[in-house]
Amino acid sequence: MGRPRVHDEQTRAELLTTAERLVAEGGIEAVSVRAAAMGAGTTTRAVYVLFGSKEGLVQALAQRAFGLLMEQVAAVPLTNDPGQDLIVCSVKGFRVFALDHPDLFRLFFTAQLPRPPLSTDSTKTRMTALEQLVLLIERAQVAGLLGGHSVEEVTLFWDALCTGLAMREICGPIQRSEGERIWTDALTALLTGLGSVDGARTSATNKRGSPRTGPTAPTRA
Repeated sequence: MGRPRVHDEQTRAELLTTAERLVAEGGIEAVSVRAAAMGAGTTTRAVYVLFGSKEGLVQALAQRAFGLLMEQVAAVPLTNDPGQDLIVCSVKGFRVFALDHPDLFRLFFTAQLPRPPLSTDSTKTRMTALEQLVLLIERAQVAGLLGGHSVEEVTLFWDALCTGLAMREICGPIQRSEGERIWTDALTALLTGLGSVDGARTSATNKRGSPRTGPTAPTRA
């Protein structure tokens, strides 16, 4: 009598890799228990044992996407320059993840493709990934690089710019050979602009608030 097949972490990884490929080929609708099992060279039972259902497989794929992003960002060593770290982690972390896994990026980081709502666990993983960015921005704030903007505002600005740059590079207008330079220039410009906003506002306020001076009145004898 043969030994029962063990559904281990390797099988789990193979199923998630297959699910990612299915998304690339036909969107989230192409992901099914049978298709994932066939692509990974295993049985549908393995999918049910490891993920519980098709929905469980899709949610695990979402968590894989956020996990891969976190790994890529965490692999970038930090320095004593919070501003440079914020830029480099975005270019070497977020950009590399998006280019290496464009279908997961489009599925779980943009509204371009339809997908089921994230589960509670998937949402927690997403928020953990976002917290990486928040921590980098908080370091920049402590260093006085954000002007008068809050961490929440800059997180929104930064995420929007990175997502837009990634989409443009994946879709083609930004050539891969120029991508790193364009990302670095764009993010540097954003950070520089954020830091200079307070100075510009103060200057404008001073100009509006200072009394107008006219010709000196003649002195009476």
